[in-house]
Amino acid sequence: MQKTSNALARLKRAAVILLVVAALCAGGFLWYVSDYYRAEDVALEVAVQGVNLSTQGNLTILSPSQPSDTALLFYPGAKVEAEAYLPLLDQIRQQLGVTCILVDMPFHMAIFDAGAAEDVIPQFPEIQHWYIAGHSMGGAMASKYAAEHPDQVEGLILLGAYIYGDYPEENTLTVYGSLNQSVEDHLDYTRNIVEIEGGNHAQFGNYGPQKGDPPAAISAQEQQAQTVDAIEAFLDQQAGDVE
Repeated sequence: MQKTSNALARLKRAAVILLVVAALCAGGFLWYVSDYYRAEDVALEVAVQGVNLSTQGNLTILSPSQPSDTALLFYPGAKVEAEAYLPLLDQIRQQLGVTCILVDMPFHMAIFDAGAAEDVIPQFPEIQHWYIAGHSMGGAMASKYAAEHPDQVEGLILLGAYIYGDYPEENTLTVYGSLNQSVEDHLDYTRNIVEIEGGNHAQFGNYGPQKGDPPAAISAQEQQAQTVDAIEAFLDQQAGDVE
């Protein structure tokens, strides 16, 4: 009887310890994901103005002035508020005339929903040409999706990121700032690479300085304008290849 009581006491102590550890882990995780980069006012203004902008669940949809059968699906960077990318996507919408769909990721981390595109694409049957894009970790997860679903997307666009998985470089555009050395160090391919002189890692979005990222030598507006030009040239190239 004594042995049984001791065993039950040990089990209770073990259960309490496990619960405490689980609570600490959950608390640490919640603290970690609650500390993220907020969208700056210039980004939030795009949402407030609401020109050709709508929301659908966790999606923000920026529609061109004329109907388009081409869409760019965008995964935000890790721990960055999705709205921070609205100025960039709004420029793409206006200049390129394509639909841009921004995915608000769980806990602001694309790693928790790398397959988001699989749920998004069927919601837009009018779109015939899909491109998937992302910044930083969002780019890595977009690359992962493209590599696993090459029949669903026609191209991959990486900002401050590099190909992750087995996806053809000829169908990939890689754009990075010259001050973002970590991307350049990982490039083991040579096609469709655009280096923005004076650009850094953070300025593809509008969320302020990022820890460990050197200050850019150009404005976020200029970095994003050059990015849009690079994307336009890439999409034109891809359309030409299809024809």
